[in-house]
Amino acid sequence: MTTAAIIVAAGRGRRAGGPLPKQWQEVAGRPVVEHTLAVFEAHPRVDRITLVIAPEDMELAQARGLPDRAVIALGGAERSASVRNGLAATRAERVLIHDAARCCLPSGVIDRVLDALDTHPAAAPALPVTDALWTGAEGQVTGVQDRRGLFRAQTPQGFHRDAITAAHATHGAGAADDVEVARRAGLPVAIVEGDARNLKITTPADFARAATLLEPAMTIPDIRTGNGFDVHRFGPGDHVMLCGVKVPHGRGLQGHSDADVGMHTVTDAIYGALCRGDIGQHFPPSDPQWRGCESHVFLRHACALAREMGFTITHVDCTLICEFPKIGPVAGQMRTRMAEVMGMDRDRVSIKATTSEKLGFTGRGEGIAALATATLVKT
Repeated sequence: MTTAAIIVAAGRGRRAGGPLPKQWQEVAGRPVVEHTLAVFEAHPRVDRITLVIAPEDMELAQARGLPDRAVIALGGAERSASVRNGLAATRAERVLIHDAARCCLPSGVIDRVLDALDTHPAAAPALPVTDALWTGAEGQVTGVQDRRGLFRAQTPQGFHRDAITAAHATHGAGAADDVEVARRAGLPVAIVEGDARNLKITTPADFARAATLLEPAMTIPDIRTGNGFDVHRFGPGDHVMLCGVKVPHGRGLQGHSDADVGMHTVTDAIYGALCRGDIGQHFPPSDPQWRGCESHVFLRHACALAREMGFTITHVDCTLICEFPKIGPVAGQMRTRMAEVMGMDRDRVSIKATTSEKLGFTGRGEGIAALATATLVKT
């Protein structure tokens, strides 16, 4: 059976305040009616949509491109007249009549109504009344109302089209909703489970409640972690470059550039977090222009690439592995220099050292290794 959604959006909604009828006011970045349309457009069991609007709102609808997304019907002097016009504009076998102001409708409510229409001529969602009910007059409680068997009505209210069309023709005048019309005509209406999220915007405060439901749930931020590892052997020299600091030593580190194993490792960690290869891909050692290059060139390139890709480097941790030279006395200088090159707060740069307990090539004093981790966050 074909199903059409009839979205009633011809009212003025004056209790909601604002310069426009509530269905045309924005919530979570879009007009209320657009959110409502989107729910039905996305539902696989809804074949077509009829949007019922006031004649004076046609310009608003055209400006938003709504006529391209739905059949437009013009509203009448009261709600029942608007629904009749909507019914006349569709030939679907089943209809879902929905208030445009219920823009937070979960798709599961639509499914439950349609499932009930397989065995009933009419069905509507509702929630049991759970609060105590009072009667009152002149600001005073005058009595208590039994809440058993009471429900809060919601939409969409679903019907076999021919049945509700006939009911509106003779019983529609003055009805609060389409279930009332159906009952006047003797149609049995099945109650299906509603949803507390399916609120109707009625007052100004309801816009904030709807925005909370419509705004995308907090998404997991794009946080990247990259690792780097590098090794350089000792050779002739009187100093080593480590994390941008010239450290006096009886031997130097060998490499195509200045062999700053710390900066190289951090650079690779950033490239790794970005999934953009390593230093060798960006600065091939076969290219003579990089011979003897200071390693801050590589590190600045990696940081610039991160910014271009929309990331902020939030933390860097580098561990130098060597028996000598001693790193502790110059670790503070290294943090300052690395932070300067990377454009980061010094408190977000960690430089530390360890030995390999005289094991392996670092333990034998043949070179220096380094490990680094960089954390990047999409901004």
